[in-house]
Amino acid sequence: MRVLLPLAVLLPVLGAALTLVLGSHPVWQRWVSVAVLSGVTATAVGLLVGAATDGPQSVVLGAWPAGVGISLVADRLSALMLLTSSVVTLSVMLFSVGQGSTGDTERTPVSIYHPTFLTLSAGVSIAFLAGDLFNLYVGFEVLLVSSYVLLTLGGTAARVRAGMTYVVVSIVSSLLFLTAIGLVYAATGTVSMADLPGRLSGLPLAVAVALQLALLLAFGLKAAAFPLSGWLPDSYPTAAAPVAAVFAGLLTKIGVYAIFRTQTVLFGGVPSAAVTTGLVVVAVATMVVGILGAIAQNDLKRLLSFTLVSHIGYMLFGVALGSREALGAAVFYAVHHILVQTALFLVVGLVERAAGTTSLRRLGGLGGAAPGIALLFLLPALNLAGIPPFSGFVGKLALLRAGAADGGLSAWVLVVAGVVTSLLTLYAISRAWAATFWSGRATRLDPEVSPEAAAARAHRVPPAMVAAAAGVVVVVSALTFVAGPLLALADGAADDTLDVPRYTSVVGGLDVAGADGSGGTDSGEKSP
Repeated sequence: MRVLLPLAVLLPVLGAALTLVLGSHPVWQRWVSVAVLSGVTATAVGLLVGAATDGPQSVVLGAWPAGVGISLVADRLSALMLLTSSVVTLSVMLFSVGQGSTGDTERTPVSIYHPTFLTLSAGVSIAFLAGDLFNLYVGFEVLLVSSYVLLTLGGTAARVRAGMTYVVVSIVSSLLFLTAIGLVYAATGTVSMADLPGRLSGLPLAVAVALQLALLLAFGLKAAAFPLSGWLPDSYPTAAAPVAAVFAGLLTKIGVYAIFRTQTVLFGGVPSAAVTTGLVVVAVATMVVGILGAIAQNDLKRLLSFTLVSHIGYMLFGVALGSREALGAAVFYAVHHILVQTALFLVVGLVERAAGTTSLRRLGGLGGAAPGIALLFLLPALNLAGIPPFSGFVGKLALLRAGAADGGLSAWVLVVAGVVTSLLTLYAISRAWAATFWSGRATRLDPEVSPEAAAARAHRVPPAMVAAAAGVVVVVSALTFVAGPLLALADGAADDTLDVPRYTSVVGGLDVAGADGSGGTDSGEKSP
């Protein structure tokens, strides 16, 4: 398992370099990208199996001592998130290959897309596997720099304008994160997650809470938690369909993962009622304000962007409660939401390809011309709304049960907000589906367009694009049948993060790999 840890980062880095060299051979670029992301997915499966059977394990790269070298750590939480993200990146790449380019314009530089996409995948792997705050920052920066390029591919005015907003917000969040890391190091003398729990608990409470709030502010901006979420609905809708899908599925969840990790491992021994109350308020506001914004939208992409913001609140719901059941439910919901949002954005890409727009005021009756696309949208939409027996219902029910078991006033406020948000999500999604697919006219794009012409336009969608989107929808739907085992695995992930002594002993460098990748000492031995 220790050999697999570096591979999760090394494979996409080498793939990015190779696809950059193959810039004049787009067919080879596609084959390399698919092969590399398939390898990362297989690696993630191995890491998850190892973490579930043998417990958390780590590796320190380059034979440096623990606390000095780059530590990569895989427990059930990081391995599960890595596997989910790998499925998303592979599916989106297949969607991109299916449409023959990176998006909706012939000017899109395909030679740039593949190395940038693989670099993004490497950044995601670094972020999920990082064993210290600084390398978590490095992972964020790698994926953010890649996302700047992906967001503005094609160079349209709308994308450049949205990219400017996105870049400014990302730079601010990165500066906040880097400042917080500096403050943590100044106060404790380390950024290693092996050493920080003990040192933070030994600080004066006011200092520890100030450091906690600094990190929460940086991660809250990256996760698009209210009131730091205004940038997201203006950025994601302008991107090409595959780019918007991978952004919606992954980028904000990495911010949520960072909140989850720091709140449990780093600050689990720093009690603060004020921080807990603040998390409850943010979770409720994110759920309610986000879904109200979705209801007000008349564009499919913007509507889904607001639901993305809203459902971040469900994950913060679990973090705010902090119990094993709540944290496990939040992990389950994060996995569910990553896949559901990716599926919805990919299907909206099919809608845009078939109809030429995502405006609800101009769409209508597309279900008659493309019933398959209508079904592909309906299944993850119902899942997002939490309709039984889909996985969205299982995740929300687990969160509500955790809130009811807590029994406190804050917990019941979260429960009520969760129920209201779910009902409003059902309304927003139903309205969007009806406006897009269920109407008496074949299309509102042009009153002169006949139903036959609309059907012909829908049939121009490449079958490979439909197959890739359908594959993600199938995976999302399949979560319903494995919801029990997945929830048990999510509870195990919560156990791993709550068992701070075990986690810190693993991150502390008991497993060290040499520069040649041969590995070092076994668990339980100190490296020289």
